[in-house]
Amino acid sequence: MDLSDLIARNADFTPDKTAIRFGSCTLSYADFHQRIAQTARALKSELGVGRGDRVAILAANHSDYLVTLYACARLGAMLVTLNWRLAVPEQLFILSDSGAKVLIVDKEFSAVVAQLAQHLPDIKVVGLDYTPDDAPSFDALLAAGTGDGRNPHTDISNPLLLVYTSGTTGRPKGAVLRQEALVWNALMSHHAHDMRSDDHILTYLPLFHVGGLNIQTTPALQLGATVTVHQRFAPDTTLQAVGKERPTLMLTVPAVMQALSQHPLWGMTDLSSLRAVAAGSSLIPVPLIEAFMTRGIPVIQIYGSTETGPTAVYTRVGGDLSRLTSTGLPGLYCEAKVVDNDGREVPHGTAGEVVVRGPNVLYEYWGNAEATADALRDGWYHTGDIGTRDADGYFYIHDRKKNMIISGGENIYPAEIERVLHDHPCVAEAAVIGRPDPKWQEVPVAYIVCRRDMTVTADEVKEFVGRNLARFKIPREIVFVDSLPRTALGKVQHFMLREQQ
Repeated sequence: MDLSDLIARNADFTPDKTAIRFGSCTLSYADFHQRIAQTARALKSELGVGRGDRVAILAANHSDYLVTLYACARLGAMLVTLNWRLAVPEQLFILSDSGAKVLIVDKEFSAVVAQLAQHLPDIKVVGLDYTPDDAPSFDALLAAGTGDGRNPHTDISNPLLLVYTSGTTGRPKGAVLRQEALVWNALMSHHAHDMRSDDHILTYLPLFHVGGLNIQTTPALQLGATVTVHQRFAPDTTLQAVGKERPTLMLTVPAVMQALSQHPLWGMTDLSSLRAVAAGSSLIPVPLIEAFMTRGIPVIQIYGSTETGPTAVYTRVGGDLSRLTSTGLPGLYCEAKVVDNDGREVPHGTAGEVVVRGPNVLYEYWGNAEATADALRDGWYHTGDIGTRDADGYFYIHDRKKNMIISGGENIYPAEIERVLHDHPCVAEAAVIGRPDPKWQEVPVAYIVCRRDMTVTADEVKEFVGRNLARFKIPREIVFVDSLPRTALGKVQHFMLREQQ
């Protein structure tokens, strides 16, 4: 069996039940299964996609995003989920590093294709919701497909997702998740949410993140529940959908929780259909949890990362939710502990690094044996997150991965921005830290030392960064300084910059 067979089984049991709603499109489980089979057939016969090949997708949320995921599973291929917020040089690096054979792109991002094609002339383009020049649309591709669209050498041990995460070295790493990781992740999600086949999930967080894809969406589809997909998050449309379409579960991040709870419609919307919301991505401020709880909505917390699928530690519906600052207990099918620098488990209440082991954990970093060996030690994935565990086994995350900034649910590594800043001819030294922000939780701030006898304005620096990185990575503020605080070995002391704010 492969992962797509779970959809096929649901189509056997409940063929007419709604699997996905997207805009005016409604797919029953029979329709969903049939479209997965058609897509796999077309990718194989028309584009030569087979076991191990990489299919990239650059698109806002769409029902065919999910169709493509399961079609790749059917073929033993890998789906490369591209963050559409990234700048063209970042997209180009991911496509080149992954060796993507096919790029599926929606019309909104069609202008990027010409720029990418200059550097990747052999990549095969497919228009998700339009017909590109000299390339087929998704529907035209499906119509042309022939054959059975099966790969006899495919099972759940095959890699399926290749998701790139920003890295402390300044270059993103591709985390490889096997099909079985999505199976075990889903089982833990079912446990966390007490998920049932009669649940209705509202998905608006981006599917290019494992959070939007795997915390609720794929677990629901593999269980036979219904998923309503929005192209992207907007507080008014989300609240209207809750009031009218009556979903039972949805996933949030702090920026979303704040946007919803402060929206004028918040107090006027009937939220009674929601039997819980899940919150993840970063530390969840207690006032945001309380804003939902006062409306009678339980908030469960889920901790993990791209590398853990992401479900690893969580509180659960019907469980103890009284520890508002705790991210919960190790998942039903994985282990977690807090260790010291030598990998020894520390006593309860002692801070250390959180490590995770289980079938939900990444297989490797794509083409990066050194990073894989560093992250996976004796089967344990080292998160780099600092936390503690209380006497009852509940985890508390106190600090995030070294120097990482989380802005609106997006991970930003200062090293990535610093790498770009150092390419500017006027910049001698640069250091980036996060600054608390009432809307985005954190925003990046850059401290810059200019080269001797050279000057540059803050706007010029921001414009330079924006040509190379996504808009959300552009420093909100540029601070010009004469020198940066350093250790005796010359390492920049980011913590001292944070203390100066």
